[in-house]
Amino acid sequence: MRKTGMLAMVAVVALTGCGTISESRFNPVNWFGPSEPDPAALNPAESATNPLIPARRMSIFRRTQPDAFTGRHIADIAELSIEPRPGGAIIRATGVASRAGPFDVRLIVDEAASTEDAIVLDMRALQQAGPRGVGPQARQVTAARWITDQDLRGIRSITVRGAQSARTVRR
Repeated sequence: MRKTGMLAMVAVVALTGCGTISESRFNPVNWFGPSEPDPAALNPAESATNPLIPARRMSIFRRTQPDAFTGRHIADIAELSIEPRPGGAIIRATGVASRAGPFDVRLIVDEAASTEDAIVLDMRALQQAGPRGVGPQARQVTAARWITDQDLRGIRSITVRGAQSARTVRR
């Protein structure tokens, strides 16, 4: 009985000592103190920019205006859908090109054909001279465009045009 009592007493003393070791400098977790705000380390010019977007360097070879998109119309528009999302909608169009291998497909707003209550988009893609006799699955492309609620205010119809066909969605 004396041995178990002594063993229990030693265990209690040892466990209470662990509490003081956790707060001492012998504990490696305490070697660095808690973090503090350091306003001197912030550069105001750097904090306004996004570090994930690379800065553009000045160059004599860079044009000031981006080139206009020179894609050709997709031949047929096979499908058009509007998917409502919080803050706007996604316009998704699927088309079939006249040749295989279209790439960089875009839905471009036609300002001349659009009105106050209708948006007209042209489905265009960059296309290389490729084989013409391939099936429609090899020529099928899909493009999407985000439109905000502010842009959709007052819009009653959305039309996507191709070279040979067009599709319209109305509210």
